Amino acid sequence: MSGTDREYKLADTRARFAVAVREGRAVTDVAWTPGRVLLSNRRLVLAGNDGRQTVPLSRVDGLGGRHDANQTIARVSNYVSFELDERVLLVAAADHEAFERDVYRALLDGSTPLVRHPAVVGGVVSDADWERARLGLSEDGLSAALESGAFVRFDLNDVSGLEATERTVADRKRPVLEVAHTDDDGTSVETHLGGDARQMRFVEAWLRKGTARSEANVELSSRDREVLMALYSGVSPFEIPAFLGTEVDDVEETFTRLVDLEIVELVRTRQEVSLNARGRNIASEAMNEQ
Repeated sequence: MSGTDREYKLADTRARFAVAVREGRAVTDVAWTPGRVLLSNRRLVLAGNDGRQTVPLSRVDGLGGRHDANQTIARVSNYVSFELDERVLLVAAADHEAFERDVYRALLDGSTPLVRHPAVVGGVVSDADWERARLGLSEDGLSAALESGAFVRFDLNDVSGLEATERTVADRKRPVLEVAHTDDDGTSVETHLGGDARQMRFVEAWLRKGTARSEANVELSSRDREVLMALYSGVSPFEIPAFLGTEVDDVEETFTRLVDLEIVELVRTRQEVSLNARGRNIASEAMNEQ
């Protein structure tokens, strides 16, 4: 949670809430209660017709997946699941994405894990040291301001891999996240984050949203795969028609389709493109299948 001593409001919105697990057991007669939810950097407050309940964020052990104990819950497409000891509380806010982002902001903004950046550059382990950093959550990613003055940004669209492990950091064993992503200059790097188990669970859950985007299945034609593998191998977008022995218009149509699928990004007009994290994953898999 944020290291500041000042409490401030992050969200105040209409919502429905329900208890899905009580005393470690799934609740079978779940019913949604309408009301309002207030969220600060310290607490969650649920206000409904039956009164008000306050949940300190320090009691939140995790943000879990779906708990469709019955059809009443299953019919609700989006909600945030709060794991509290032997209880699971569900909150379906009017604007789910904004509320979920505010929840992660409440749990992560201002937290100070240890960071090693870059830990790996282009597949080669670096000699970077661990240093303290302050995290900040953005609309579509996470940033870490290092004590040395460096600034590391994890754009969810550029997180291509994430592995949870344990390492000796600052003379003791700690949970560590190894994050594969793209640096600001486009270089593929790994950044390692180490902290307490609870903190790393929330960081991992937020960054997993990036790897989920990269790993999403897409239907690609053989020409799509040829273009992706050419880009992955370092062939210039302008040289691909000659490289593949095909017409320029056909390649540009492929570029347009890949942009629409969010696999490549348009660098400039007249169809210059570059692979993003999702495209690199798909191209690497296609190369391995050859």
